[in-house]
Amino acid sequence: MARLYWEDENVMTDKPQKTASLTLDGKTYELPVISPTAGPDVIDIRKLYAQANVFTYDPGFTSTAACDSTITFIDGDLGELLHRGYPIDQLASKSHYLEVCFLLLYGHLPEAGELETFESLVTNHTMLHEQMVHLFRGFRRDAHPMAIMTGVVGAMSAFYHDSTDINDPHQREVASIRLIAKMPTIAAMAFKYTVGQPFVYPRNDIDYASNFLRMCFAVPAEDYEVNPILARAMDRIFTLHADHEQNASTSTVRLASSSGANPFACIAAGIACLWGPAHGGANQACLEMLNEIGTVDRIPEFIARAKDKNDPFRLMGFGHRVYKNIDPRAKVLKESADEVLELLGVENNPILQVAKELEAAALADPYFAEKKLFPNVDFYSGIILEAMGFPTSMFTPIFALSRTVGWISQWKEMISDPAMKIGRPRQLYCGEVARDYVDIENR
Repeated sequence: MARLYWEDENVMTDKPQKTASLTLDGKTYELPVISPTAGPDVIDIRKLYAQANVFTYDPGFTSTAACDSTITFIDGDLGELLHRGYPIDQLASKSHYLEVCFLLLYGHLPEAGELETFESLVTNHTMLHEQMVHLFRGFRRDAHPMAIMTGVVGAMSAFYHDSTDINDPHQREVASIRLIAKMPTIAAMAFKYTVGQPFVYPRNDIDYASNFLRMCFAVPAEDYEVNPILARAMDRIFTLHADHEQNASTSTVRLASSSGANPFACIAAGIACLWGPAHGGANQACLEMLNEIGTVDRIPEFIARAKDKNDPFRLMGFGHRVYKNIDPRAKVLKESADEVLELLGVENNPILQVAKELEAAALADPYFAEKKLFPNVDFYSGIILEAMGFPTSMFTPIFALSRTVGWISQWKEMISDPAMKIGRPRQLYCGEVARDYVDIENR
């Protein structure tokens, strides 16, 4: 039987430190307790196996800190998301995506000259190596854009040999800029390929979000005039999805990075993980639910089903696994959603009509307020992308585009950590113990 407790160690020392005591089979082991700048204390079990010959068991790593980080902090109970200490609602309201990219990468808000240099670097690296264009044509026309993005990003290591050495700080920097700059081009080309339209190349005279929208919706016969309201909404979607601490795809990037894999392979691994419907497909699932509801008159039926404990139906886009209160990203994106719907109208789109009425019905219902099932960022991003004309198959690629800077920031932080080790989770083995091989004629 094991017993675990912790207490303050000798308070007379210069640096008092908490310790946790684990009592196992009559022996007691002292484990350091690390106090972060924010969040719960962490019991350091790195020497537990060597000292006590036991592992800990934590499926999904939901109670295990696998790294230390200075990038992003989430307090789900308070509904708080901070990037380098700055609240996400302030960044989304007052800043823009490339400034947030700089913040995540370098740890501080840039001065005017720093931001101008950074934006210039990104803008001047948005084009792909021309031979990479042929990669797209190797996919079937009905390939999912995420399949295309996973393959093309992984293939970047075959074209950009001068930025694959993870031990060279300069090459790490070059790879970071290239990935942030080229991801919108890759995502837009994946979209154009699946709809059978010619690729549209990036331009250096428009901003990051406008460039992406133009590459998606312009055609050679007619250019696409980017409405500033739509560009601002897209920029906010990018900003609000830029990083989200140690989620599944970020942990995948870190685990791949721990082996020494090149940055393009690591980001491709993150894209593959994000493709899972339990992770990156939430806004797509929200639109599929709206399609299932179909018309405004059916909303009361689905509201009633959501309240029925015996009905497996759930309102997608409401509530959040991490945030036990309001999703701090949703408040800002709701503003853009309202602006986009007012600009484009909902009269000719029954799905958007359903979305608007469902939002109003849920916010007015005490049941959802008591359960804290408020519309989240996926609800608003889904209806914005639908209104802009993106098919649901493009929702997760846009998420991947947005999250690239978060993955890169986490990757750079990990590579620079002198304590970095290759990831090697342990297991609770429940299979057969050693047994002798039996010849086939005796089985």
